Amino acid sequence: MRSDEPAPDAAAVWDVATPSRPGVLPGVGMAGFRARTPDPVDLSVVPYPAVTVAVDLGDGPLAVEDGDGGRHEGSVVLGLAPGGVHGRGRRIECLQLRLSPLVAHAVLGGCAEWGRSVVPLSELWGREAGRIQERLRLAGSWEERFAIAGSALARRYEAGRRVDPEVAFVWEQLVAHRGGIGVEGLAAEAGWSRKRLWSRFRSQVGLGPKRAARLIRFDEAAHRLAAGCSAARVAAEVGYADQSHLHRDVRTFAGVTPAAVAGAPWLAVDPVAWDAPAYLAMV
Repeated sequence: MRSDEPAPDAAAVWDVATPSRPGVLPGVGMAGFRARTPDPVDLSVVPYPAVTVAVDLGDGPLAVEDGDGGRHEGSVVLGLAPGGVHGRGRRIECLQLRLSPLVAHAVLGGCAEWGRSVVPLSELWGREAGRIQERLRLAGSWEERFAIAGSALARRYEAGRRVDPEVAFVWEQLVAHRGGIGVEGLAAEAGWSRKRLWSRFRSQVGLGPKRAARLIRFDEAAHRLAAGCSAARVAAEVGYADQSHLHRDVRTFAGVTPAAVAGAPWLAVDPVAWDAPAYLAMV
């Protein structure tokens, strides 16, 4: 458990555990969450430039509602930019994994293949999902849980399908520039036609290159807003044409205003739970 504390609103709700050492697989972030309150907790899921796996370890089922009105209980996987997703439950305890889409394609399959923004983990991993979840429940510490999850991901990554090198190159360029790069020229740099790149990128990452660039830039902007920077400064430094474009992207991805993002408790937890964004790691 870390010594630094999240903002008061977040601290009132969550105990957060993090690994004491880096995992064996780059492009993976892990954190353990345990609700401090027995009261029901309502979680609004904010889009993030990584695939999220939530392994339910609590006494009561974690219920996740997707943007299309579907309801899922237990361990789930969320693709990139899962708009309108909410999690609800009592005495929530879960292991959350954030996977770079380059890793997620190998361990979970391409997001576009799912056909949905939220998928039960059991649909992707079959019976192995239940076996791993049971091992995690029986583990004596969060460190043991992190080790179990890390080993499972590493095994599936070695046996899984890699993304095309051209797709990995474009993703890495988008990440390196925090989304602030024109994507039209990346196809030529990758040696593919625009049509082929857009098709392969979307099938393996889950979003088209332009949408992915906007998501990465939004994430950078959101964390700067939460750190106390003004909207005008964030718009200028992150690469938006003006504040109205920043407002548009924040509204598109988070459904709120930049002012609301600046005080959002879900961003206050991030510096506590994650050393560095999982999507920044290259594989």
